[in-house]
Amino acid sequence: MQPARRVAYETLRAVHDSDAYANLLLPRSIGRAGLGEADAALATELAYGTLRRQGTYDAVIAVAADRDPARIDPAVLDALRLGAHQILSTRVASHAAVNESVELVRLHAGRGATGFANAVLRRIARDTPGEWMSLLDERARSDDERLGLRHAHPVWVLRALRRALAAEGRGDELDALLEADNRAPAVTFAALPVLGTHPVDAAPTAFSPLGFRLGGGYPEQVIAASGGAVRVQDEGSQLAALALTRFAPVRPGERWLDLCAGPGGKTAVLAAEALAGGAALEANEPVPARAALVRDSIASVPLEVPVSEEDGRTRTANGPGGYDRILVDAPCTGLGALRRRPEARWRKQPSDIPELATLQAQLLDAAIGALAPGGVVAYVTCSPHLAETAAIVADARRRWGSGIEELDARSVLQGLAQHPLDLPAPADGSGRAQLWPHRHGTDAMSISLLRRVDPAE
Repeated sequence: MQPARRVAYETLRAVHDSDAYANLLLPRSIGRAGLGEADAALATELAYGTLRRQGTYDAVIAVAADRDPARIDPAVLDALRLGAHQILSTRVASHAAVNESVELVRLHAGRGATGFANAVLRRIARDTPGEWMSLLDERARSDDERLGLRHAHPVWVLRALRRALAAEGRGDELDALLEADNRAPAVTFAALPVLGTHPVDAAPTAFSPLGFRLGGGYPEQVIAASGGAVRVQDEGSQLAALALTRFAPVRPGERWLDLCAGPGGKTAVLAAEALAGGAALEANEPVPARAALVRDSIASVPLEVPVSEEDGRTRTANGPGGYDRILVDAPCTGLGALRRRPEARWRKQPSDIPELATLQAQLLDAAIGALAPGGVVAYVTCSPHLAETAAIVADARRRWGSGIEELDARSVLQGLAQHPLDLPAPADGSGRAQLWPHRHGTDAMSISLLRRVDPAE
């Protein structure tokens, strides 16, 4: 058994059996297996590619097996998915994909299932990828289901993305967005302000003044050499943090709060910016394991940042009216990060939205209530879903009335970006900025800035 295939298969099993996150588990598994660069790349492609297109492969398997994939033993089903990916979407020889996948079935499900797996995979290998897509097109019950099968997105996600694009008058970009979601993102680094520098061979990113990319090598080596002043961070995440720290000059003595800090990437940017401007920063993360990640993330910044582990909805009651800048990087569906979280699109359901939206609204209200007069909250989600973005901000504005005003986040981003950003104004007339993978090469971050009105003004 080729080690790369074994690591990829074990990742699939952990994702489906234990709700593991592939982007966290796979690098550790590659390290434990001692895979070289080529095998590590193969394991990553096999695991991520299979997870990204899981829904499409399940539709193929349903035809080839003549049964609902839900009725197939999970250990066998993951081997079939892995085999289908190699047959339909890679240059791996079909016979090798079939043989190694059947061997995985023998090892993990027993010899009795090998005949079934062999028959299903040979049936898949009999037709070309184009022939399979034509067959799935014919069997689709709607145009959206057809599009979802072609681009491996659940129909409800596809429709939510279409509505978000249409809100900017860009509904015709849907195909480009779906394609971008299925491409592995380039590795982007952030050099923390004051503390970090761009390596001499680095290429600056298009927008974030902190960001850069390298032509090759291992990110871990660059990070270790910097002492933590350089880290891997999506450019959209960098811009979201900078929108809060740079919408106006920092006054020494300002109090800042990162209300939903885990895992700590944006907290580190805030900490470095607070250090440079003479501000004080606090962080909060209710999940202990994620709070530990926050502490690790800010360890390289020589600034004391207390990290609390409280419910963000009540954490601000400790100092109401005291903060000048608050980041609410709210828990969300994560539909904006499908490139780097390949299994996320299949885990989330539309029924998740109401509970998340309630939590998001409560966190935003808590943050607004904790602002000093003239203070600003950045409401950020790694999701473009309108129910998690535009609706949350619009409802907050209605609840708070003349007590808050919205700043133009798009203008703020344009003012700090290295090059002009394509940020069309949304139809609702808000100041919200929406980043996109296909347009900006970032995660689909939504950024809104709300200011607590000073009664003395």
